[in-house]
Amino acid sequence: MTIRNLHHAIDPKSLAVIGASSRQGSLGRVVIENVLAMGFGGNIWPVNPKYSEVAGLICFARVADIPGVPDLAVIVTPPQTIPGLIRDLGERGTRAAVVITAGLSDEKGLRQAMLDAAKPHLFRIIGPNTVGLIVPAAKLNASFVHLQPQAGDIALLSQSGAIATSLIDWAADNNIGFSQIVSLGDMADVDAADCLDLLAGDPKTRAIVMYLEAVPNPRKFLSAARAAARLKPVVAIKSGRHAEAAKAAATHTGALSGADRVVDAALRRAGVLRIESLGELFNATETIGRFAPLKRTRAAIVTNGGGAGVLAVDRLVDFGCELAELSAETIRTLDQVLPANWSRANPVDIIGDASPERYRAATEIVAQDPATDILIVMNCPTGLASPLEAARAVASLSQSGTIAGKPVLTCWLGSRTARDGRQALQEAKLASYDTPADVALAASYLANWSRAQEALLRVPPSRAGDTAIHDSKTVMDIIRRVASEGRRMLNEPEAKTVIAAYGIATPTTLVAASPEETERAAAELLGNSAKVVVKLLSKAVSHKSDVGGVVLDIATAAAAREAAETIVARLKTHDPNAVLEGFAVQPMIERRRAWELILGTSRDPVFGPIILFGSGGVSVEVVADTAVALPPLDDVLADDLIERTRIGRLLAGFRDQPPAHRTAVLSALCALSQMIVDFPAIVSMDINPLLADEEGAIALDARIEIDPHAAAVPGPNRDLAIRPYPAGWEREVVLGARAYRIRPIRPADAALYPAFFARTAPDDIRLRFLAPRKSFPHQMLVRLTQIDYEREMAFIALERESGELAGIARLYADPDHERAEYGLLVRTDLQGQGLGWALLAHLRDYAAADGLQCMEGIMLSENSRMQHMCREFGFSIRQHPSDPRLQVASLDLEPGSADGDTRSR
Repeated sequence: MTIRNLHHAIDPKSLAVIGASSRQGSLGRVVIENVLAMGFGGNIWPVNPKYSEVAGLICFARVADIPGVPDLAVIVTPPQTIPGLIRDLGERGTRAAVVITAGLSDEKGLRQAMLDAAKPHLFRIIGPNTVGLIVPAAKLNASFVHLQPQAGDIALLSQSGAIATSLIDWAADNNIGFSQIVSLGDMADVDAADCLDLLAGDPKTRAIVMYLEAVPNPRKFLSAARAAARLKPVVAIKSGRHAEAAKAAATHTGALSGADRVVDAALRRAGVLRIESLGELFNATETIGRFAPLKRTRAAIVTNGGGAGVLAVDRLVDFGCELAELSAETIRTLDQVLPANWSRANPVDIIGDASPERYRAATEIVAQDPATDILIVMNCPTGLASPLEAARAVASLSQSGTIAGKPVLTCWLGSRTARDGRQALQEAKLASYDTPADVALAASYLANWSRAQEALLRVPPSRAGDTAIHDSKTVMDIIRRVASEGRRMLNEPEAKTVIAAYGIATPTTLVAASPEETERAAAELLGNSAKVVVKLLSKAVSHKSDVGGVVLDIATAAAAREAAETIVARLKTHDPNAVLEGFAVQPMIERRRAWELILGTSRDPVFGPIILFGSGGVSVEVVADTAVALPPLDDVLADDLIERTRIGRLLAGFRDQPPAHRTAVLSALCALSQMIVDFPAIVSMDINPLLADEEGAIALDARIEIDPHAAAVPGPNRDLAIRPYPAGWEREVVLGARAYRIRPIRPADAALYPAFFARTAPDDIRLRFLAPRKSFPHQMLVRLTQIDYEREMAFIALERESGELAGIARLYADPDHERAEYGLLVRTDLQGQGLGWALLAHLRDYAAADGLQCMEGIMLSENSRMQHMCREFGFSIRQHPSDPRLQVASLDLEPGSADGDTRSR
């Protein structure tokens, strides 16, 4: 269940307060007083056998005595009473409760007994151990908070009651109102994902703020967060930032991918802005709530005080923001309106005596520069000009908080003198901040949120491309053989064979069982290579360099034998009981100008498989220049991962250092991502170092750990927090003389839509979208093709010969994942040939396999062709309950199988 029956909680018409009390200082008294103080207009029924009257209302001894059916119950009775109360309420017809009571522990079985009592009635429980629920628009305060929050358009979700009450107190002092406040408590039933789904469709909620301590169901949470963040700003604080990082014995990746970094990556991928402190929460929400996401986030500054501008630049750089480089044309234009001693750079210092006219001219010119994405306008008070008049000049350019279409952030420094100027700016809907640090932080909010929104719109395919090498049989054979031997670690030759099977280049590796065989192997390789490398092979050693198990720069076969003998001696010194399995002999790869990189994967205990990228080599953990991301990746997401490291910028080249082969590095990351998707048995992996230069990328070493018990489990990996492209749902169909390929939609398919719509009659488009449409903006096409496979699906049919788009079938599941609405459109020139039937059948099979119970389609009553096909297909058709122009087609589904892509919930 997700949002089923939750409407009873947020918009109840009647309320039972079970445990209501008249005793001074009791929880039951505070709750009933809060309910009355906010002015709830429906029936209020106190329940407590100790009283005949509470707060001037008749009090009932039992649930059975209540004269009506409460939409919502608020429960503040002892823990042992809760399961029975939930059962009684459910039998009575109530479908939601806020359980404020704490102490329903798993040890005593009370929590599970409560859930068992709720299950037969689809009864929803907020809590237990919660401060309560507040919906100001419904005049509902079912809580024990100390203030009555004012109504507004920000929703607050908090896993901590103390944080919720603190934020309510702070908001009251800053004139901030709420659409809903939900203290989630122990989340026995209703969790953050349920509330995100509910708030995503709430017209009274403009933005959502969250305080999180745990994410119990990451795939459900990320799916809900992605859905909500597409529609409105979502801002989150996640506590526990400095918890000890998870350690993995076998890989560097496990040691470097601390839990908090994974939370960052997950929220970023969901389009959620993460901030660090409670004081930032509402400021961040207000900032990003004003503007649309930006493609780029370069900041330009106009100021009358050079020092203030430099302070802002320092903080912008601290926050990872990019400065705009003004064009030569902009500089020339500014020269015409500014004094000769202006800064002639960004920040644009227009000098302390700047008049209102100078402010207006400079602001307008800088805003129009193509490199300016975010405009910061600052003012320092002087005796030479009026801050108020400067503010009015800037305000005169404002168009709903933007100038020349660019977001504007203002900072009028000072207190008494600046106050009127700030008010003038705010009246013009311009965002205003008190200090250079504040305005720089606001710019970072907008930049980070824009990047998160860009990542949100990426839904990678599970295949890196049609030309990518993916020899999954070879990999599966190795994994099964290693598992059959009872091993968890692949040896180096096995690991390199695995990554080579997915297109990552590796040097030739010969395995030798003894120093003598090492000599012969070296002789063979030295025919084609100037030097060779000898490496230890032993299951007892995780990192060969730690025990001197790698010898480089070997020029002769005899030296290779001596190197092997030296390695044997070192191993005995390190661990006399360690078993030597042999030696790996490889050509010495010498790329003097190559960068050493690390690629890896490990398992986060919450979000499952993660990918790490950064500076590699033996000092990887000391340098610690890495970033993490959630799979699956595509080229765009992989490129973003690279850019979040220092070495990523070095790979672009500098001075006489040519750029590294970016495509080769991206391909390696996407290959790693694909292996994670395809093989659930892979627990962790290091590819270290991966050498990258202008010639390409080659992996010199690799370590892979598997779970032997999962060796036979087929992909896609069900532990992924983000559901990958369902490759198992591709198929070919032949209809008469035409052949089509039906497959799930991909982000790149947006390019196919314009030609498709050009060949689809306007009336067919009207029937599909229930209204005429003359155009489809690019952003709409992006939204149609970049979907979350966890809750929606679109299949496209492509003509096999031309590759042109022939038809689209779409499915969007409700948050409960029981019912889904479908849509269908076939290109006009291809109608009547059976393609619509094939697409609809494919959609039905997928919906059944995905666990949905019913498909529904809404159509215009005049759409006789669709009605005819639906009836033949087995749909029942009825009149739409609220619109006589529409009809609803419904099809009950039989459970199916998902062809290698079963649902994980």
